[in-house]
Amino acid sequence: MHTREQQLAAFGRLLDIMDDLREKCPWDKKQTLESLRHLTIEETYELGDAILDNDLQEIKKELGDLLLHIVFYAKIGSETNDFDIADVANSICDKLIDRHPHIYGDVVVANEEEVKQNWEKLKLKEGKKSVLEGVPKSLPALVKASRIQDKVKGVGFDWEEPHQVWDKVQEEVNELQEEVKAGNFEKMEAEFGDVLFSMINYARFLKINPENALERTNKKFIKRFMYLESKASELGKPLSEMTLAEMDVFWEEAKKV
Repeated sequence: MHTREQQLAAFGRLLDIMDDLREKCPWDKKQTLESLRHLTIEETYELGDAILDNDLQEIKKELGDLLLHIVFYAKIGSETNDFDIADVANSICDKLIDRHPHIYGDVVVANEEEVKQNWEKLKLKEGKKSVLEGVPKSLPALVKASRIQDKVKGVGFDWEEPHQVWDKVQEEVNELQEEVKAGNFEKMEAEFGDVLFSMINYARFLKINPENALERTNKKFIKRFMYLESKASELGKPLSEMTLAEMDVFWEEAKKV
């Protein structure tokens, strides 16, 4: 691995390149905070894919892309004299020191859970009116539900045992079935949301990240379905002309593969 001096030199090199690009490249000169936003989101998802695939080389590349975006935003901020990369780095350093009094102060904690609880309490002392203020509105619903539950747990609003959460899941499923029988779409949708929310909560108690679990299932389904498509292609028969029984044969093969 590189020394701290080499790491700092590499970061300085990136800052120099960003200066050059912002001055000389027509595309880079045009970018704004808003125009970069959707690209940053895309890069974040690409990093997430690489992490789930455990592709370390791809993770390295995607981290570089995200680091570029951070430097890019800071460069734009410096041009309006609002902030620069030093402000960005010092800001997170200050926050980390303030939020870790068990490291940089005299607070004693027994475990990870107490660290998280102290974190939420400190945020309220900083002026936040709700522990949920830190949950971005634009988060995907599944991720947002997970973050909401994690946040309220930090102030003690939580179930005590996993079986209580599972009982809640079953209760919500039963309520959903009642609305399905009644045929009330709005209530069906509401109860379906409750089922998902309770399942995400149960995943938390099992220490499962629901976003990762669902995405792995997505990837698994895609691989199996593409196997099915390849087998149908070998037979020269479109999937639309195959029976479910015929497709199921290849599906079972895909599961074994």
